[in-house]
Amino acid sequence: MGHEYCGIVEEVGRAVTSIKPGQFVIGSFFASDNTCPNCQVGYQSSCQQAEFVGGAQAPLLRVPLADGTLVAIPDVPADDMVPSLLALSDVMGTGWFAADAADVKPGSTVAVVGDGAVGLLGVLSAKQMGAKRIIAMSRHESRQKLAREFGATNIVTERGDEGVARIKDLTNGIGADSVLECVGTHESMMQAIHSTRRGGYVGYVGVPHGVELKGEELFYAHVHLHGGPAPVRRFLPALIDLVWKGKINPGKVFDLTLPLDQVAAGYRAMDERRAIKTLLCP
Repeated sequence: MGHEYCGIVEEVGRAVTSIKPGQFVIGSFFASDNTCPNCQVGYQSSCQQAEFVGGAQAPLLRVPLADGTLVAIPDVPADDMVPSLLALSDVMGTGWFAADAADVKPGSTVAVVGDGAVGLLGVLSAKQMGAKRIIAMSRHESRQKLAREFGATNIVTERGDEGVARIKDLTNGIGADSVLECVGTHESMMQAIHSTRRGGYVGYVGVPHGVELKGEELFYAHVHLHGGPAPVRRFLPALIDLVWKGKINPGKVFDLTLPLDQVAAGYRAMDERRAIKTLLCP
């Protein structure tokens, strides 16, 4: 809990050289040195020195490996830009990784399983990557509306086998080129795999709970599977640039803003699906 963060640096440790007090910074939910072999190939969330960053729902946060983990933006942002910058710390970076892992290309057809903040920002990511058709799977009107605003061309309300059949109907029986799995249940993973065309790609970023995959079924599905904890640090510089230049506004997923001492109410609203994502102000 509390692994998304951005803010102004108060002080730095003696070993920190590139980050300075007064800078506005954004970091990933995994601290990384950004120099080890895994980091060098873009998988900072599997850094050999990786540490999970939690406890950010607080007025102050200590971030380990600051030089490798934090990215400073050009200046202290205007207040209305902060939600979008905060989103980069996880949900936007994770949605982007889902699209990247699913090999989204210009002109492709993409399906997104999950209408939470990550799924919605997966839609936005696919749009930025040039997808021609983006099918968002959602049953909630407010989330459908935001999905369309982010670039969805079709909405599918069905789930499971019915959802797969609907995607096949929309793609002339072929399936989507790329499918973003942003939930983590067994049903959502199978829905993603079965909605993908032969030779297509599934990018999965939903934390798995109860997912079991049969080897023979995967063998004959002929799909590429790639995912895991998003290496957000890899994408931060490019995503910061997109936000800074006003090309994307991922902060729209924050549809409830509360003071830090009302954190329980924020979680309750998300649990009851009255809010997509809550922004807490210390």
